[in-house]
Amino acid sequence: MSSATHTSLAGRLDALTVDGRVDGDRAVLVPRGELVHGCAQVLARTLAGLPDTVRRVDLDMREVSFMDTAGLQFLEALDTYGRRRRVPVTATGWNDQPRRVLEMAGLDSGDPLNGPATRREPVPSVVVLERTQQLDLLRTEVEQLRRAIVSRPVIDQARGVLMATHACSPDQAWDVLREASQLSNTKLRTVAAVVTAGAGGEEPHASPAVRRALRTAIDRYLN
Repeated sequence: MSSATHTSLAGRLDALTVDGRVDGDRAVLVPRGELVHGCAQVLARTLAGLPDTVRRVDLDMREVSFMDTAGLQFLEALDTYGRRRRVPVTATGWNDQPRRVLEMAGLDSGDPLNGPATRREPVPSVVVLERTQQLDLLRTEVEQLRRAIVSRPVIDQARGVLMATHACSPDQAWDVLREASQLSNTKLRTVAAVVTAGAGGEEPHASPAVRRALRTAIDRYLN
């Protein structure tokens, strides 16, 4: 008995699989991989394939390596199955990053459907939505930091160009870039790219607004 899905997240190839066995009236399921988009559907298909004689479902989560907000939908699918069939369900053995996500969501990391933190309360869509929104905010902040890290080398290069060209300090070069960005209503890394392209002998693809903003900022801080 096995179900699988593949994640579309770039750089992640660890597809989710759910293997399992039935011992008498107890089903033991072992998810492996990542709880990302589509994981709830994989679990739902696996649960739907269990025989009617099953009276308990236990999930061993030790092989789950990553979990995002879709993991809460995964838990909701398990909880819904247990309530609909009136059978006990558990999800235990969480490790590392998935455990931290559960704790951030306010769920018991030992068994999020039955632990002291949840007291076997339902996991309704409204609760999942609220917790998903909280985690989505965290993911947005992380993505913003990643973009900032990617753009930082260009900004540092532009500061170096301004310092070498105008014999200014690092703070003055930063003020020029920031001022030009604000005056032209252009992203800072775009302004920085214009500066570095010009220094490299390339023809910078800059709008007249950016060019004017750079001249104004240089006059204000460096002349």
